[in-house]
Amino acid sequence: MPRRECDRQRDRESVVDPTDGRVLERNYDYAQKNVRLLSMWYDCEPERMLELLAEHDIELSRNDKRQFGAYYRTLKQYPSSYGE
Repeated sequence: MPRRECDRQRDRESVVDPTDGRVLERNYDYAQKNVRLLSMWYDCEPERMLELLAEHDIELSRNDKRQFGAYYRTLKQYPSSYGE
């Protein structure tokens, strides 16, 4: 039985970019604002996760600021061209 156009449209809309700022911020909240946990979910290094968070101007938790604050501030001052 052929699929209806509305079903195809729904499938296209369900594709989510995990690096989109809103998605990334929501996932950071789900990870209890923990960069290490979020980087495991995204299967990347914490440094890459910090680059994504800085790129989207997502504020770090107090614990993450203690661990990664200097690196995060550097990223905010000098945006990376990672992946370009």
